[in-house]
Amino acid sequence: MQKQDGRIVETAVEARGARPGRPVLYVLVAALVLVIAAYVGVYMGFFKIA
Repeated sequence: MQKQDGRIVETAVEARGARPGRPVLYVLVAALVLVIAAYVGVYMGFFKIA
């Protein structure tokens, strides 16, 4: 963090407070898998495929 013309200037990582890492990727992949599973479940229930 540095001051420039009386304002605080931060990098994107400093402003965010953390670095995006593996946990973010895991949450995104898990959410995608759950949404696909839900769509498959609704499709199978709606069209009675089993």
